[in-house]
Amino acid sequence: MGNRLTRIYTRTGDTGSTGLADGTRLDKDTLRIQLFGELDELNSHIGVVLAQGAPVELAACLGEIQHLLFDLGGDLSISGRCSLLPGHITWLEQWLDYFNAPLPPLKEFILPGGNLPAAHGHLARTACRRAERTAVALGKVEDPGANTLAFLNRLSDFLFVACRVMARLNDGQEVLWRTARPIPSPPH
Repeated sequence: MGNRLTRIYTRTGDTGSTGLADGTRLDKDTLRIQLFGELDELNSHIGVVLAQGAPVELAACLGEIQHLLFDLGGDLSISGRCSLLPGHITWLEQWLDYFNAPLPPLKEFILPGGNLPAAHGHLARTACRRAERTAVALGKVEDPGANTLAFLNRLSDFLFVACRVMARLNDGQEVLWRTARPIPSPPH
């Protein structure tokens, strides 16, 4: 790979637009560019999870997912490019099933938290859901890519299971939602 960025600032975005790989300029608040930003944010959240030490197999999956999210960003930058294949969705489903199999069945909703890796994982999961919503909105005006919606939908499910796995690190546990709680006592 040659030098892609010889200078970090270009000043070309100072007026509120940004460039796609083909030279097309779009306003920074268009749905396509919003989706770019949300995928970047999601990728950053996954990076925080990885920096905290996920189990080896889960870390490998999350690392591959970071690359796939970058591929998806490339797809959004190059009209007609589609890097995400149905096999990527199948791959994600197989790992999701693998990590979910040893977990106890869900009987209650889970609150975000448990420990720091799980809490950051929930931030990644909610960022993924936001990106999915933006991809749906983009799909009403242009094609977000053949497998984008299915991938993001499955990825949020994968991240939910990853949070359940990480909540159990170091003998930790999930935080379950309790219904019909008594009103907490005020401070004295």
